[in-house]
Amino acid sequence: MIRIGIIGLGYWGPNLVRVLTGLRDCRPVAFCDLNIPRLKSYSERYPEALATTDVSEVLTRDCVDAVIIATPTKTHFALARRALEQGLHVFVEKPLATTSAECEELIALAEQNEVTLFVGHVFLYSAPVAKLKDMVETGELGDLYYISSCRRNLGPVRHDVSALWDLAPHDISIMLELMGSLPRSVSCSGLAYLNRSIHDVCTLTMHFENNRMGVVHVSWLDPHKKREMTVVGSKKMAVYNDVEPLEKIKVYDNGVTGPMFCESFGEFQFSYRYGDTYSPRLVEVEPLKAECRAFLDSIATGTASRTDGQNGLNVVRVLEAADMSLHSGHGEVHLDAVEEQLASRHTLVAKGA
Repeated sequence: MIRIGIIGLGYWGPNLVRVLTGLRDCRPVAFCDLNIPRLKSYSERYPEALATTDVSEVLTRDCVDAVIIATPTKTHFALARRALEQGLHVFVEKPLATTSAECEELIALAEQNEVTLFVGHVFLYSAPVAKLKDMVETGELGDLYYISSCRRNLGPVRHDVSALWDLAPHDISIMLELMGSLPRSVSCSGLAYLNRSIHDVCTLTMHFENNRMGVVHVSWLDPHKKREMTVVGSKKMAVYNDVEPLEKIKVYDNGVTGPMFCESFGEFQFSYRYGDTYSPRLVEVEPLKAECRAFLDSIATGTASRTDGQNGLNVVRVLEAADMSLHSGHGEVHLDAVEEQLASRHTLVAKGA
């Protein structure tokens, strides 16, 4: 029986508690939150569990085997580092940390202490994303051209991170999964309306090898909730609508082709194909339940999960480069150049020390 401590009972923590209490091989034994009335409600529901506002009680007492960190983004690194140093398995909600250097330190600590480091990219455990991945790998869509996504709603507005860091990790993680690699460069534009230092609306463009592209639009200032991703291939196109209750994926046997050879501009005509549209059958499992199951399995077997520390690092690398573009004129930023710049900065800091 794996003993779990949950740190953070705000927006997402209660969902994690609900799922964990339904799994047989784990037990929530500690709850930590700064909101005393909220903490008291959990203490009443789980009288045998530790309920505290002091995270040190969870991390230093011999009462947990693993912790789940569902706190504000800026606290992820410090809390995860403390837990890993105590030899605990760690599940961190997205994003893993706020810089790639922090992610690398957490990965090294997990390896050093031989414990699991897991990141909450929950959509990678959903049936629709698994189906899209299968269609890409089997070639049903043909050569992958581009992926575009839109994730917007009216709120909830965050005060600690921008819409880019709050919403885009979901779509970035999915696109990296489908593309099978990191982008070579990114560019990002956005505007801040409610708070001049926090962007409410952002558009991220990722350029991949082999002339492929991913575009992510996020906003918490939109009147309608939309969670939609379009995957365009040379043979077919697929639309994933997460708001749709039943047919979450629709596949369109549509395409455009041009003549192989032509002698004049007049002979150059595009040919449009409009075929069948269908919705593939999906075996639905609650993604959060599948995600928690994967975390427990990784602890039990000692093997890396789909959303391990490296997976978390890859998403943060994209966010880091996007943030650099967002704050420096919206130009194209190469991921390799970001790595070199950060490495040079660390070297200068070390020399100064």
